[in-house]
Amino acid sequence: MLPHWILMLIWKNQQSWTLPPPDQVQREGEATKHLFQLGAIPPGPVPSSPVPSEPSKPGADKAMPWKLTALLLFLAGVASVCRARARTDLLNVCMDAKHHKVEPGPEDELHDQCVPWKKNACCSARVSHELHRDKSSLYNFSWEHCGRMEPACKRHFIQNNCLYECSPNLGPWFQEVNQKWRKERFLNVPLCKEDCLDWWEDCRTSYTCKSSWHKGWNWSSGSNQCPTGTTCDTFESFFPTPAALCEGIWNHDYKFTNYSRGSGRCIQMWFDSAEGNPNEEVARFYALALSAGAMSLGTGPLLLSAALMLTLGLLD
Repeated sequence: MLPHWILMLIWKNQQSWTLPPPDQVQREGEATKHLFQLGAIPPGPVPSSPVPSEPSKPGADKAMPWKLTALLLFLAGVASVCRARARTDLLNVCMDAKHHKVEPGPEDELHDQCVPWKKNACCSARVSHELHRDKSSLYNFSWEHCGRMEPACKRHFIQNNCLYECSPNLGPWFQEVNQKWRKERFLNVPLCKEDCLDWWEDCRTSYTCKSSWHKGWNWSSGSNQCPTGTTCDTFESFFPTPAALCEGIWNHDYKFTNYSRGSGRCIQMWFDSAEGNPNEEVARFYALALSAGAMSLGTGPLLLSAALMLTLGLLD
């Protein structure tokens, strides 16, 4: 359905048209009444027939329906193209960051916990191996800044890193950033409830010294160390709830949700690649939602231009 302001522009432009035959006036009046009942045009006085303001060109009454048809087809085409372009830009894409590939593709040699993405990955085999080291050469970041981390806890951080580096399904949540090592990040990715609950449960007895690992470290040694004035304590003391861990540790990379794995509404860090990648469906769902929002907010100028073409007689 066309926005109210376009319908009103078209209706106002009708005032300069020549008077159509009485039977056409009746049919158009009934159609206008139907649009009003559907809420397609705002309330207000609508004349039962157009009032000519100046002499019309010969044949104008016959040409106008074709003009209106052309306009409507143009608007439909604009909407379709914008929706398609938005979906394409958000799906099957790699983040613009230091160790990501330019485009996703198969990687037969992905290591251990990164294997689920081997059919279509944004990470290379080398990167996948480095993600499993206690202090990888990728970022010189150590999980064990407060002593030994429990293996069950460490597995979640490895899986988080594999998702970050390898997944081509995070496009709907990309945000531009201005950092030396990346031009994009993802923000508020809806994480499945089980992934967050398990992460918190398996890490609650391990130790850290910060509630945000995104920045604020002491890098004087070349690797992350606890800042001066901080003390090591259990994860549970820094992250009292699962949501506090999943949303806070990487500065809102993730959003805690009540959606379960397989719902099609949340991203899974853990999945069996033999059954396919469930995050593809999730990305499509949110890409469509974003495209619908972009259609209502981002194509207004195009729609207005098209309406003005008709109003100014540029479709002659």
